[in-house]
Amino acid sequence: MAGGNAIRGSRVGAGPMGERERGESAPRQVVSFFCANGHEVRPAFAVEAVLPDTWDCPRCGYPAGRESTTPPNAPRNEPYKTHLAYVKERRSDADGAAILEEALAKLKARRGEG
Repeated sequence: MAGGNAIRGSRVGAGPMGERERGESAPRQVVSFFCANGHEVRPAFAVEAVLPDTWDCPRCGYPAGRESTTPPNAPRNEPYKTHLAYVKERRSDADGAAILEEALAKLKARRGEG
């Protein structure tokens, strides 16, 4: 054999593909979803499937709802917070000063300065 390929002129997925080989497909329904940017998404679902309330818009990524007049709001992006910002949310300035004084007192006691 010249090329060592037993199946010539063929590729994966080649050949007749129809209802006879794959079986019958489930009955489908097309549902419209609308995002806050005005995009319409029309995915197909099986007739007996439970329809979701929202669907992600493939164009902008915002959530899309089934009502065109009242689409879901765009998600609110929180800015990146540092560890210090999270600590400041949990502690007041007075709490922070007290914790600092306690830590300094322990450090001085360990060094023998206190």
